Amino acid sequence: MTVTIQPITPDFAAEVGDVDLGQPLAADDLAAIRSAFTKYAVLVFPDQTFDDQSHLEFARHFGPLETSVFKLRADHKMRLHENLADVGNLDAEDRILPSNDRVRLYQLGNRLWHTDSSFKRVPAYCSLLHGRAIPSIGGHTEFADMRAAYDALSEDMKRRLVGLVAEHSLMTSRARLGFTDFDEAERKAFEPVPQVLVRRLQDSGRMSLYLASHAGAIRGMPKAEAEALLKELTAHATQRQFVYIHRWRVNDLVMWDDRCTMHRGTDFDDQRWRRDMRRATVSDVAPTCEQMGLAVAAE
Repeated sequence: MTVTIQPITPDFAAEVGDVDLGQPLAADDLAAIRSAFTKYAVLVFPDQTFDDQSHLEFARHFGPLETSVFKLRADHKMRLHENLADVGNLDAEDRILPSNDRVRLYQLGNRLWHTDSSFKRVPAYCSLLHGRAIPSIGGHTEFADMRAAYDALSEDMKRRLVGLVAEHSLMTSRARLGFTDFDEAERKAFEPVPQVLVRRLQDSGRMSLYLASHAGAIRGMPKAEAEALLKELTAHATQRQFVYIHRWRVNDLVMWDDRCTMHRGTDFDDQRWRRDMRRATVSDVAPTCEQMGLAVAAE
């Protein structure tokens, strides 16, 4: 039986059934998944009981894998494989992180609207998050369709955004929460990188906003004006009509297109409930400015 695609909304988010991602995929099934991903940008694969290695093998179908940012710190004990981002609330011994733990405070940044790895020169193409243990209450994930948000902009705003380049840094998003505990290696790795504010998707040809809480400046624009514009665009793009809320079930795998979505985790009692979430992240093909044909000088 070939895979089944069940739309959640007409053009954003769909469930994928009749597939076991722990087994090798037939070429036709993989092609169907790719086609659905191009259209919907968020795919939900229920009841996937695979192990970490199968998770990584599935992700590799879509490109090279990123390495967890936690590997930068010599004092951090990794709980998972270096190609899996650990976005739960557990330490290396699977205990709930204390409220004052550095990793917990860092992870609170995931509750801001963001795009994975927009703070990297070559950002993410897609993310694949597997829910091994989920809170009984709260801890949903919200996704915003940045393609639909772009389409709904006024023509004046679309013209205003042409050629604009924002500066993204992971330290920018964490500073919004008062988190500044970065060592020298992290500060060097997280120096701001340029990313376009509007991009064309190479597979579908659609235009999309490209935003994240990591963005804190726009090249050639006064700081106050840039912050106001980024705030206005984020508020526009996260209106209810552009948002899908995913309520997790154990063993859901959710895959999303980082080129044209933003997402955030919602609050839950992280001192009571275990949340074991493991994310494989696939790199894009090139920097966004290069993809849009913009020559951007280093700053």
